[in-house]
Amino acid sequence: MAGDERSTTERVLALLGLLQQRRVWTGPELADRLGVTSRTVRRDVGRLRALGYPVHAGQGVGGGYRLGPGQDLPPLLLDDEEAIATVVSLLAGAGGAVAGDAALRALTKLDRVLPTRLRHEVRALSGSVESFAAGRAPVDPQVLMTLAGACRDEVEAGFGYPSGDEVRRRRVEPYRLVASERRWYLLAYDLDRDGWRSFRLDRMTDVSARTWRFRPRPAPDAASYVQEGVASRVYPHRGRFLVHAPAGTVRAQVPASAAVVRRRGSGRCEVISGAGSLDAVLMHVLLLGHDFEVLDPPELASRCRVLAEKLLSAGAPVSDH
Repeated sequence: MAGDERSTTERVLALLGLLQQRRVWTGPELADRLGVTSRTVRRDVGRLRALGYPVHAGQGVGGGYRLGPGQDLPPLLLDDEEAIATVVSLLAGAGGAVAGDAALRALTKLDRVLPTRLRHEVRALSGSVESFAAGRAPVDPQVLMTLAGACRDEVEAGFGYPSGDEVRRRRVEPYRLVASERRWYLLAYDLDRDGWRSFRLDRMTDVSARTWRFRPRPAPDAASYVQEGVASRVYPHRGRFLVHAPAGTVRAQVPASAAVVRRRGSGRCEVISGAGSLDAVLMHVLLLGHDFEVLDPPELASRCRVLAEKLLSAGAPVSDH
């Protein structure tokens, strides 16, 4: 019985593979290729339909069986060459600014089922794929795959990471990978520092996933946490402003890595930014060209008055003596 079931499964998969190769097959053609009767072909077509594959049957001249589009995307059957080409293309796309996140999600699904015999071919081919377009800092595809898998499987990860003048080993509970216009980041709970941290993937070394599973903790919004850290938290000085312009207008003026922009009504927004000095923070917002108010810190308002006096003085007419 088990052998019959396995034989049926293999035959149905073979039928699916044939339907994906060519637009239309006649019943006798499929029966001949599969070594079965036309009646068995009809039964197997019914099994594919029950699994969600929209197999259409046409009558008369030019008729036959064809695999059509459906409302849902059913599983696809790939041969070795198609699987390798798909994975290599996704590895290249994972560094892109538009499709990077979707490519990485697809990669983690394929990584779970990719046969071992194909992995060395994927690694060899992916090493020859490069891009001349400006984009994210290059990241080892294996690092992306390892961390994405650790996030998916909820297992601890470890890696070397710069700390001052040395590289220290970090143990983390990985939560999400976040992509900015220029870099990949990992949001993770740092077990040694007992808190949430974001890490740049291009700074990591010796990345590994452990077998120790963890129970996910309540986590901050990954994209917002990383963006705020990149735009302000890493700087010695940061400011918060109420800008009198729509959030969409301000977002179009500043990159996401330079400021966090939050909508505050239809015509105003909150802007959080950081820099090496309070004056630099003020100039970032001033150059946007919109009216604004300083929300905090209080000393930033004092610097506004000092800079205003300097600007007024610089703009005063020069008297001849």
